Amino acid sequence: MAVAEFQSNPDATLQFEQVTVRRGEKRLLDTIDWTVEEDERWVILGPNGAGKTTLLQLAAATLHPTSGSVAIFGERLGAVDVFELRPRIGLSSAALAQRIPPGELVVDVVVSAGYAVIGRWREAYGRLDVRRAKTLLARFGVGQLADRTYGTLSEGERKRVQIARALMTDPELLLLDEPAAGMDLGGREDLLRRLALFAADADAPAMVLVTHHVEEIPPGMSHALLLRDGRSVAQGLLTDVLTSEHLSTTFGLNLSVEQANGRFFARAV
Repeated sequence: MAVAEFQSNPDATLQFEQVTVRRGEKRLLDTIDWTVEEDERWVILGPNGAGKTTLLQLAAATLHPTSGSVAIFGERLGAVDVFELRPRIGLSSAALAQRIPPGELVVDVVVSAGYAVIGRWREAYGRLDVRRAKTLLARFGVGQLADRTYGTLSEGERKRVQIARALMTDPELLLLDEPAAGMDLGGREDLLRRLALFAADADAPAMVLVTHHVEEIPPGMSHALLLRDGRSVAQGLLTDVLTSEHLSTTFGLNLSVEQANGRFFARAV
């Protein structure tokens, strides 16, 4: 039986078709179909080992699928130079954060994204670049830390700096891997408020946010994809997907989900 050729949608920001990623005998992702349009804000939710980070690596063009097809901005991975795609993608992740030198000035952590490097060397940055970096830092509540070294920051402050860095190149796609992890309650709520304002901006790029917790979903997110054991449990509009039934299946626990003022809350029954 002939296999239909993959037809990418040039208007879609991300398009996954029957995507599988294997490591030995284990399937990290299993036949995932998923499409992100340019005006959508997606949440990826699931337990540890569900495949969330693997999915984000594919979306960031840092990993290729074992089988199936991934298209980013209409360009299929494996048939395009990923170094042309990556400057169009803003990424904040734990793996990237581990590579930032602790002695780097915060403003340089952000501004160096314009050269797609980590750690400032001999690059010459203009005043407009520095001004943009400081504006982004202020937008996420850490403008006063511009002249501090990265290693002196708290985990929550580092997460905000990483988001500012991810936006430095004015990307068409923003990928956030657990942006509120490690924050205290006040820091988390402040960041979620800022992310909600960002998501409401009509000029903001398509966004994909990965989290373990429904409480860490900022208002303004439009869609959700639930993963368990590398498979899609449910996906679609946020309010249709984040139900007690779907979350209970996703986390293997009887859960009750409530919604108030654009936020979601879950508890065991």
